Amino acid sequence: MNAATSTATAPFIYTANASRVVFGVGALREVGAEVERLGARRALVLSTPEQADAAARVAALLGGRAAGVFPKAVMHVPIETAREAREEAARLGADCAVAIGGGSTTGLGKAIALESSLPIIAIPTTYAGSEVTSIWGITEGGVKKTGRDARVLPRTVIYDPELTLTLPLGLTVTSALNAIAHAAEGLYAHDGNPIVALMAEEGIRASAAALPALQRDPRDLAARASALQGAWLCGIVLGSVAMGLHHKLCHTLGGTFNLPHAETHAVVLPHAMAYNAAMAPEAMERVARALAAAGALSPDSAGAVAAAEVPRALQALAARHGAPTSLRRLGMPESGVDRAADLAVTNQYPNPRPLERAALRALIQRAFDGAPPAA
Repeated sequence: MNAATSTATAPFIYTANASRVVFGVGALREVGAEVERLGARRALVLSTPEQADAAARVAALLGGRAAGVFPKAVMHVPIETAREAREEAARLGADCAVAIGGGSTTGLGKAIALESSLPIIAIPTTYAGSEVTSIWGITEGGVKKTGRDARVLPRTVIYDPELTLTLPLGLTVTSALNAIAHAAEGLYAHDGNPIVALMAEEGIRASAAALPALQRDPRDLAARASALQGAWLCGIVLGSVAMGLHHKLCHTLGGTFNLPHAETHAVVLPHAMAYNAAMAPEAMERVARALAAAGALSPDSAGAVAAAEVPRALQALAARHGAPTSLRRLGMPESGVDRAADLAVTNQYPNPRPLERAALRALIQRAFDGAPPAA
């Protein structure tokens, strides 16, 4: 579907990704029942090194159904880590994996499932959204490869707002902005539809609305639940339609320069929106409406919301809550700007505005410098 076509009148196809969701404060205690529901007997618990204690807690809840803990997940799923995890799962005779953590841990679970079809239970502690998608990503030789495969979609997702209470405020903000990026880009996807558009708009609103409350009190459970619900909706958008420039560029930057995932999304999003804005007016209007409803974009004196303000409003939202706004701050070398521009045009893909190297290089340079977004 053309991004300029009204989602209210165009024909469309919507295929739902089937996942079981258990949502609520204290939902973690259901993990044993969910493993049993899968018919599994030996669950390998996955986490990052920093969340090894959380993985041990899950293993304790599983009791005799826990095959072991693999606390070695890292950003962008290096193929070496994926291979080690697959070998460990086979060695322990695991018949399912329980991934507790953010996108890195969920991604490791998916890397295991990609070859073994091992069922996954995902327990998000961030707002990554990958737990409700069939998208996988593995980095090899400094290049991040992604794809879609039904085998990697977690069978069950346990959303427990209590598990996000310890997420540092900085990561809370960048993770929520990462979620917003999924929905914002989904609004101009060539295969979008009105169902996805509704979820995207509400996901953006819920995610953005949670940030001021969490800035005041990071332990506000209601706000944590709102952010988690927003991430869930934004994740469904990510998993339902094709992503364009923003996600392709972030994967290139992350895999090539080992930049932190959520922070990279937070920096690039305003610039990618500005690049595509003129070719996706309806998407910009929906993003503007969602941001206004969340209090992140002010209407004018006549009560109208300017869609043209979306890119700057997204950058201001990040800056207001302390998120990074430049790739330089994330550790990317300036010499990498040309390399990133070259990679960005290597493989063509659907995007509202054609991919032009000179324009993309200018976009990346602005993102590197933390300059205001521009078309």
